Amino acid sequence: MEMLKMFGLEVFLLIFLWSTQAQDILTPSVDIIVELGKLRALEGRMKAMEAEMAELKTENAGLSRRVESIMKTLADQPKVAFSATLSNLQTGFKSLVPFQNAVTLVYENAFTNIGYAYDPKTGIFTAPLKGVYYFSFTLFQPVGSDPQYPTKASLLKNGVLVVAATDNAPGVDSEDTTGNSASLKLEKGDQVYVQLWDKCRVYTDRNKRNTFSGHLLFPM
Repeated sequence: MEMLKMFGLEVFLLIFLWSTQAQDILTPSVDIIVELGKLRALEGRMKAMEAEMAELKTENAGLSRRVESIMKTLADQPKVAFSATLSNLQTGFKSLVPFQNAVTLVYENAFTNIGYAYDPKTGIFTAPLKGVYYFSFTLFQPVGSDPQYPTKASLLKNGVLVVAATDNAPGVDSEDTTGNSASLKLEKGDQVYVQLWDKCRVYTDRNKRNTFSGHLLFPM
């Protein structure tokens, strides 16, 4: 009888132990729940980062297309630029004698002439397309070369004065250089050139100090 009681107690303890272990396995602890919550939060942040990365990738692709479009536009834009001096003398000098009337200065040494809009035989720039262009010119007259004649010239557009530059005759003051510049809106075919005033003289030598330059800023 005593043995039966002992056996029954052992069975009861075994059943109780099994049920406790099963409950521990099936019932998650508080620490596991917290960790699962952290994992879910991390997963949410990862998804948000993936969405942001996808958005940035799309924006970057759009910017790349815009840059390519701008570069293509710049590459396709007409290129017009020139710079010229009155001569290409390597020794000696040359003076353009005074005329009774104004004359167009022919800058015959066009060392840059991209687009060939400037004609070194006539001294005239002809706009190849509508746009805004920048022009500049310089004048130099040394001391000792006919002090009775000043140096004066104007930048003209289609025969109309735009800006001028003047210098006293050498001997009146010390030799120096003068010049002027302008940005002009031109239609296709408009002509721009430098005109020496009447009864004035201009000088050139190997130093090439009398120049005429221009280039296209942007088409319109």
